[in-house]
Amino acid sequence: MRLLTDGTELLVGRDGELSRLAAWIRDVAAGRGRAVLVDGEPGIGKSALVRAACAAAADAGCQVYWGAGDELGQALPLLPLLDALRITQVTRDPRRDAISELLGGGAVAGQGTDLAAAAAEQLIALVDELCQDGPAVLVVDELQWADTTTVAVWSRLARSVRQLPLLLVGVLRPVPRRDDLRSLFRIVRPPERLRVGRLGEPAVLELVAALAGGKPGARLEELAADAAGNPLYLTELIEALARSSCLQVDTAGIVELTGTATPDSLPEAIADRLGFLSEAARTVLRAAALLGDGFAVGDLVTVTNCSLAELLPALDEARAAGVLVAAGDELAFRHPLIRRALYDEMPTAVRVAWHQAAAWALAEANAPVERVARQLLPMVSTTDSRVPVPDWAVRWLLDVATPLIGQAPVVAVALLRRAVRDTPLDDAVTGALACRLADAYYRVGNVAQAERIALRALDRVRDPEVRVDLHTTVLQCRATTGRTAESLAALNEALDQPGLQARHRAKLMVLIARTRRYLGEIDAAHRAASAALAELGPAEDRWATGWALHVLSLVAMKRGEWADALPLFERAMAIVRGDPALIDLTLLLRINQSVTFGELDRYTDALTAAGQARELADRTGSVGRLTEVQSALGQLLLAAGRWDDALAEVDVVADERKDPSVVCCDRGVAAIIHFHRGDAAAARRHLDVAALHSERIGDRVVEPLVRARSLAFEHAGAPERALAVLTAVLAGEDAGEDLLGEAARLAATLGDERIVAEMADRAGAIAAEPTVSHRRALALYCRGLLERDATMLLRAADGYRDAGRPLSQAKALEAAAIAFAGARDEDRGSARAAFTHAVDVYTELDAQWDVARLRAVFRTLGIRRGPTVKHRQATRGWDSLTPTESRIAALVVEGLSNPQIAARLYLSRRTVGTHVSHILTKLDVHSRIDIAREAARHQSASG
Repeated sequence: MRLLTDGTELLVGRDGELSRLAAWIRDVAAGRGRAVLVDGEPGIGKSALVRAACAAAADAGCQVYWGAGDELGQALPLLPLLDALRITQVTRDPRRDAISELLGGGAVAGQGTDLAAAAAEQLIALVDELCQDGPAVLVVDELQWADTTTVAVWSRLARSVRQLPLLLVGVLRPVPRRDDLRSLFRIVRPPERLRVGRLGEPAVLELVAALAGGKPGARLEELAADAAGNPLYLTELIEALARSSCLQVDTAGIVELTGTATPDSLPEAIADRLGFLSEAARTVLRAAALLGDGFAVGDLVTVTNCSLAELLPALDEARAAGVLVAAGDELAFRHPLIRRALYDEMPTAVRVAWHQAAAWALAEANAPVERVARQLLPMVSTTDSRVPVPDWAVRWLLDVATPLIGQAPVVAVALLRRAVRDTPLDDAVTGALACRLADAYYRVGNVAQAERIALRALDRVRDPEVRVDLHTTVLQCRATTGRTAESLAALNEALDQPGLQARHRAKLMVLIARTRRYLGEIDAAHRAASAALAELGPAEDRWATGWALHVLSLVAMKRGEWADALPLFERAMAIVRGDPALIDLTLLLRINQSVTFGELDRYTDALTAAGQARELADRTGSVGRLTEVQSALGQLLLAAGRWDDALAEVDVVADERKDPSVVCCDRGVAAIIHFHRGDAAAARRHLDVAALHSERIGDRVVEPLVRARSLAFEHAGAPERALAVLTAVLAGEDAGEDLLGEAARLAATLGDERIVAEMADRAGAIAAEPTVSHRRALALYCRGLLERDATMLLRAADGYRDAGRPLSQAKALEAAAIAFAGARDEDRGSARAAFTHAVDVYTELDAQWDVARLRAVFRTLGIRRGPTVKHRQATRGWDSLTPTESRIAALVVEGLSNPQIAARLYLSRRTVGTHVSHILTKLDVHSRIDIAREAARHQSASG
């Protein structure tokens, strides 16, 4: 496209496309967001079209943010969004500064920290905040070159646009079309897709006339037809003819072709434009081409080692020739194809040398890690493997390895692999490089290669600190592949090496303790962890002390010594808190502390600890731990009777981002709730999804899934099979106590006193810790079922009430009612009271299946009059909102953003987003403004 004198681009024949974009802009200006995809072949005018729409959006008062993918930068995460949202090294915006610091490795850089994932969360939160300031348009151009993390963020934003006044635009070519890009076309509905096609003949003639300065003659018209309706080709073609004086205007104003030397293709037309530049300008532009489609002038000054005054003549010439254009605070090539032409005209060896020189200059100038890495990548991606890694680059890689692995592990693998190859084997640097390379391979999921690299390095490295790191990587790799036991011999051998300092011995003992714990040898794990602490004595080593205490806490949990685990958590967290290298351990401690509080019936403390873990996991990009803490929250809320909140929490993170065991647990929690609420179809859908993942977890027991599978048979009228599901699991060592009560209940229903007695004995042994209400209640419940003792069952119900477990309380009340009704003296008054109380508790949970089942049982016993219960029957409208959804809807009406609501209600931003999505669906509206409008209408209707 040609720039007009006012800086706008010449658009012809795009009235229909502009009209659709204008309608979308009007919608976003009115508060209704949407995600759109604009696609078409290179040079067809996609970017020019969207730029024109963005200009109109700015005139309408919208904020406009524009970033673009870059073929040279697609291995590095989030660059298009960082550019679009103006993330710079120094700003006055705390959120932007936090993202910049994060990606620089200054905030968190420990093992297990995914800096790109953490930055992605912060970017999504930033978009939320920007939309709070007013309607916004966010464009990612050249989306086909964007990295996978950018595409994932775009996808998540696309799913949340109904909650934001955001017009999210993706501009891309038909090819390449990766799987993640294809998924965007499933998210964005056909009405929100805009295919930019070739110009029709009238539009082609109009564009040629505008470019040439008059109506085209027959020969020029025929030549223009060969451009296949591509505006860029037409522009380059006409301007090439004009530069060559091959166009002539007659007295009638007809422009005709006078020469024969015309460009035969778009690349040839672009080459013609570049051919009119001076050699000095071309040299500067080649350097700019190394930096990408858009570049900071400061970076160009750095890599050319020229002052700005020296560069200005070349830059002005390039702008005058239509090669460069202004792009905010940067300059950019007018079209990526122009940069590609300059880049490709350099021989490969010359390009690599220029990239190396540019990398060195940027590193010397302390440029961000990703900018230096971007220049080093061509060195390792070239087919010429003889290109060595320079010494300065090796030193630089050692300095930045940790943040680079956290931010871009794939790039780290490529650079570290070549550096290890080019460094002498006996060089002390090699061990450190190999250690980081093994870690990088582990991060990208190549566990076999990570283990091979680490084992090979262990044969050569003598530095005890590096050796401990290498042993850690080997242990992680083998644990991942179920070969933990293989590490013990090597660790014991390493422990026997002479000359080790106490802290190195302690670290090796910790690894032995973790290995023993993986193998289920909890007594040996306890001895090894205790020995590590004793070895350290008064010495300070946060890693060894923290991990040793973690193992001890796990042993206490495994032994059922829950109260003893709590001080271990506190000691460990006091040591590791604030250490970026121990983020993953901090998360493990918080998650396990939350679980322990739940086992001790301290649900308020449990939810607080889980919330702290969730906030840290979100902030540091630990997706794996985030899924674990969300799953823990789901189980806590299930037990505490907050079922609507439990359903929201287990739905926050997509299944594809979870470990298979976490998927099975979350789907099990959801299925349990739906079965009890009478929605068997929804419950079975969750079980079907769980079945796809359960094959990958082997014999591991996932208690919520076991309970849900048992309920499925009970719903189908097969209590014998329901009981068989439970007893099969209870025969093993990993069965949880909640299954005991369920098995006792079903066995009592079937008249199998042997199983009831077994469950009662096991529950009695568990209840040895007298301070935990739900364990005492479980023992009373099972014994009460065995002896048909209604009074004992009422005591169990009271214990469950005190523990904050309403479902178990209702079951105990139900059993007591049945026991009263079946007693010899047939105490119908007490039966009716217990029955009424049970129905009340079930009703509070909206457990409609249990209410219907209980009423049916009591009808057979001749107790027909029960309380009239009003269920939450509505599935649409205000009456269908859960209490949490109602609170959030009220805050939406107040104008609060999702982050603000999250802070107000002590929820995560993700959880709030899930609730808002449910609110929009239940109210059948499309935006937050619509929620406010519906709230006013509802309030008016209810007087």
